[in-house]
Amino acid sequence: MVKDVELPELDYQSLGLTVGLEIHQQLATKTKLFCECPAELSDEEHTSFERRLRPTRSEMGEVDVAALFEWKKGRVYEYEAPINHSCLVEADEEPPHPINREAVIIAMAIAKALNSWIVDEIHVMRKVVIDGSNTSGFQRTAIVALGGYISVGGKKYSIETIAVEEDAARKVKEEGLRTVYRLDRLGIPLIEISTGPDIHDPQEAYEVALAIGRLLRLTGRVKRGLGTIRQDLNVSIKGGAITEIKGVQRLDLIPKVIAYEALRQVKLLEIKEELVSRGAKKEEILAQAPVDVTDVFKNSKSKIIRKVLSSGGRVYAVKIPKFGGLLGKELVPGRRFGTELADYARFWAGVGGIFHSDELPKYGISETEVNEVNKILKVDPKLDAFVLVAEKEERALKALEAVVKRAAAALDGVPAETRAALEDGTTKYLRPRPGKARMYPETDIPPLEITEGMHREADKIKPEPLEAKIRRFREEYKLSNELIEQVIRDVRLDLIEKLMERYKEVIPPKVIASIFTVTLRGLKREGVNIDSITDNQLEELVDMIAKGEIAKEAAEDLLKLAAERPSESLRKLAREKGFTSISKEEAERIIELIIKDNLNVVLERKERSMGLIMGKVMSKLRGKIDGKIVAEMVRKKLEEIISKNRKK
Repeated sequence: MVKDVELPELDYQSLGLTVGLEIHQQLATKTKLFCECPAELSDEEHTSFERRLRPTRSEMGEVDVAALFEWKKGRVYEYEAPINHSCLVEADEEPPHPINREAVIIAMAIAKALNSWIVDEIHVMRKVVIDGSNTSGFQRTAIVALGGYISVGGKKYSIETIAVEEDAARKVKEEGLRTVYRLDRLGIPLIEISTGPDIHDPQEAYEVALAIGRLLRLTGRVKRGLGTIRQDLNVSIKGGAITEIKGVQRLDLIPKVIAYEALRQVKLLEIKEELVSRGAKKEEILAQAPVDVTDVFKNSKSKIIRKVLSSGGRVYAVKIPKFGGLLGKELVPGRRFGTELADYARFWAGVGGIFHSDELPKYGISETEVNEVNKILKVDPKLDAFVLVAEKEERALKALEAVVKRAAAALDGVPAETRAALEDGTTKYLRPRPGKARMYPETDIPPLEITEGMHREADKIKPEPLEAKIRRFREEYKLSNELIEQVIRDVRLDLIEKLMERYKEVIPPKVIASIFTVTLRGLKREGVNIDSITDNQLEELVDMIAKGEIAKEAAEDLLKLAAERPSESLRKLAREKGFTSISKEEAERIIELIIKDNLNVVLERKERSMGLIMGKVMSKLRGKIDGKIVAEMVRKKLEEIISKNRKK
């Protein structure tokens, strides 16, 4: 169960909540999907070039609405091309190479575990994407398998498609209309697993995503860490519309994102009902034209408006009939309907934001100025609303056009759109939902026939059934049922298993499992960013314990350091902070000194002094020698001293 997440109290069954998942996971291949560049990120030296992307018509003569939207932003894209991690393929200066056979075989293995039907021949398709994340203006993708299911909690959830596709370039920065991408990530193979719309509860979605992610990790052939996996969600309720939510990177955020989206759609439907009851008409809203109200604000105390006016900008306002009080209506915590309008204004016109009448007077805008705008626009303050934009004329007019269109769409209830997931579980408008015109065949890449040999290779890495793994953990590694449950739900399951197998002769497997399920999770509750700790550091930690270089008690403190300095060797950090182990003889000498310094207390409290002495000893020896060994040494030394004193 995912914990510590406050969800809205909604009856999801009566709402008709429906959710489908799209799981995207980077595959751990040697090379990228369509070239021989290493499939890994790099901050090495790079060259740069620029591009402007534009939409093209599909084979049916149609232009994808999402692509058209991105083009209208008028952005310029700069690409950083790392010398050893990108080539002419990433720059779209050379045709792509044949599809990576290794990536296809990994996807086949996963498809077999999901009971899917693997196609006979792989055909690559182009998917139009002109947000700059692909230099070519499209993403290459290929279906590997269809159908199948995964069982979770006694219920089967359908799998619709399994595909391999190239990951996008990673965004480095964004300044105005210029966006900078780095090409090291572009082309890294991804597997995309799409479920059917079989999920009807936020927690259920978490469990299904967890099960699919666990299955992926069981192959041992997928990447791990922040940015290597993301979940996209398709969410709708009865009377609403399918909303595509992109980029949920944290698994534990899935229930909150879904719950908030369900709540958002409920509130949007309430706004629709209220507008209908007020007699609002779409054509009346769309007929509203922006009005230049700059003169009203020529002496304004608003810092934002003064700054715009001083740089040659203007202030425009538009009336939104029948929307009085609705722009300030909260949809989800921290986001109101006015926020939805502001999102549209930002993305369609590139403005910083909007002012609306439900939040005014505020931000330096006076009541007198509000009344004057109401008068100019003929707004009834009890029934109508207005929106202000302070910007250069062209942008301001474009922003208010977007605002008016979104306000008119409120009479439809929930618009079908693509939204971006935010860290607090809410979402923001990203772009219109893509249409069917975005896919067409890739003519530069030959088809790949799926052979019997490829099936045999896939069978070798097909994940072990979970039931068999649980049985092996219990019988071979002697883990308790509680520890097994924690291990199989851990995102580093494959790493835990590898380390338990490698060191089982020198470290009890339960000790290794506890580092991940107890120590790391405890640090996370303390606010430590455990996601930044690398697999190499964790392997190094266990190796140091196995070789007696540190005591297992040093794990917590060393992992805290690793989280702060993820690029550094744990051995180096251990030496730097004095965590290297000491001999029993040296430990005994320290124990004797501490007892000598506290002899009066020992003689007075006798056996009851054990806790005090242990605390002082461990403050010196924690992480340098096993705590059980220390406890035994302290106990023996105290017994000797107490015994001698009694004889006297």
